[in-house]
Amino acid sequence: MNTNSLDRGTAAQYAVVETEALAQKGFTQDEIASLLRLREWYQHGRSDRIDVIRYLEFLRFLVSNGKLYS
Repeated sequence: MNTNSLDRGTAAQYAVVETEALAQKGFTQDEIASLLRLREWYQHGRSDRIDVIRYLEFLRFLVSNGKLYS
């Protein structure tokens, strides 16, 4: 049985739910797209320091867009 198409369907549904959740939190479509691109980029980077960098860049993104106050 080919489960590959099922996996893609589930991933697509999750992406829609995730995008809707971010929109409900007040993120704009541009911000959501940036977050998803950043996540994709960092997930495929596989650097030893990637976890720290990902965390700091995400915090900087939130602060610079007024979603988190320092």
